[in-house]
Amino acid sequence: MSRSPHVSDKIFKYLTETFGEKTANNYKDFIGEEPAKYIRVNENKIKRDDLANRLFEAYQIETVPVPYPSNALKISDGSEYAGSTLEIAFGFYYMQALTSMLPPLVLNPTEKEIVLDLCSAPGSKTTQLAEMMNNKGILVVNELEMKRIKALVFNLDKMNFLNCGVVNQRGEILSKYYDSYFDKILVDAPCSGLGIIQKKSEINKWWSIERVNNLIEIQNKLLVSAIKMLKVGGEMVYSTCSLTPEENELVINKILQKYPVDIEEVDIPLTHHKGLNIYKDEKLDSRLSKAIRIFPWEIDSDGFFLIKLKKTGEIKALDQIKWKKHFLMTVHKFSDNSIFEKLKILTGEFGIPIEVFSNYKFFIKRNDIYFSSVDWTDDNLSLFHRVGTKFGMIDKNGNIVLHSFAAQILQDFITKNIYDLKSLDELRFYLMGALIPADQLSAGQYIIRFNKYVLGTAVFIKGGLKSRYPRSSRTQTIRIKGQNFNK
Repeated sequence: MSRSPHVSDKIFKYLTETFGEKTANNYKDFIGEEPAKYIRVNENKIKRDDLANRLFEAYQIETVPVPYPSNALKISDGSEYAGSTLEIAFGFYYMQALTSMLPPLVLNPTEKEIVLDLCSAPGSKTTQLAEMMNNKGILVVNELEMKRIKALVFNLDKMNFLNCGVVNQRGEILSKYYDSYFDKILVDAPCSGLGIIQKKSEINKWWSIERVNNLIEIQNKLLVSAIKMLKVGGEMVYSTCSLTPEENELVINKILQKYPVDIEEVDIPLTHHKGLNIYKDEKLDSRLSKAIRIFPWEIDSDGFFLIKLKKTGEIKALDQIKWKKHFLMTVHKFSDNSIFEKLKILTGEFGIPIEVFSNYKFFIKRNDIYFSSVDWTDDNLSLFHRVGTKFGMIDKNGNIVLHSFAAQILQDFITKNIYDLKSLDELRFYLMGALIPADQLSAGQYIIRFNKYVLGTAVFIKGGLKSRYPRSSRTQTIRIKGQNFNK
């Protein structure tokens, strides 16, 4: 489907001078087309083919598998419904540009590593990193703007990732807290967005080379900070959704001149170009040819740049900011007396074997409990906005009220006090946070399921089951089999 193409005179002139008139015209023609929509399947929850079948049967959303990445689908029909399915609400998939999936794949983190996502919101690449780490290990995710942290946390929660600690800090000064600490770092830097104008036409209004030059300073500072935080031998990926050499090769060229890093060879099975070695008659470092440049019209996705760096030597450390004790939060193993007896009560309520809880660490803040991977070792909690995801709260009797996110994560081990929703009306009541009419149930907590998938928890009160579906999730519109549930 064609739209009215629009490229500002500034952008068209820049593209012509930088890449030639043919490329500028290809760009102009491409942004006049409707943007392609892609899905990244969360294979911690469902296989790609199974999701494709579910989307078609329940919503008539047609998809086709793409060769790479192996967990991606391209929507061929019905994309208007893809953002409001029950499956997306519960983290079975993430709507994400094909090229946006590349930086985590190139970084290739494992559950044995300490990983940093330096510019993480809204969480597309963050959730992908967490999935690649099998929801284990340590993933520190940083975001400067508090309002964007809300979106980041929302996406981590709905996809049930708990190996993350969320930090609200300026990325360029984070190296004052961490020196040679991380095995791998992703720097998906703020940029001028020249590769995504097809879906964000407002870039036309403000794009200018002056704006680009302002961003370059930030990008350079973020890279320097990341290098200082990286262990010697550690790897990092720098990426942008911009096409400008100023934000890409030229930034990296300066880094190569000043810091002990080398460029790693990268290959991806998608159409791409090598990084530039010459720009405006200026010779650049020859190693920059190992970078990857993607023009959007060649793969029907966003324009992109990425490069993989390896730290090869020590850097003089900055004066480190001394950690402060977090007086409101305490960290516990499942066997600690302060929580073990409470967990035993949960095993009785839901049939969860007690040893399952040995896979987690628990963070108690007043009456709230969060939990994360047992691998979490960063106990310097004063820097963190949050660690892990919500496990529950301690009620007035000292018992744990299980949170819906925890119920979703633990669902494979839950065998007792399960209520299967019997109709779409009951599903609607639950998702709205309302009362599900029910009788002949015993008092206490219940696990709520629909089509064999755990949605969350509820408590039996007079008249029925009171939904504990999280308030943060009730803002979504969920569509299923012709029904719209607006909350």
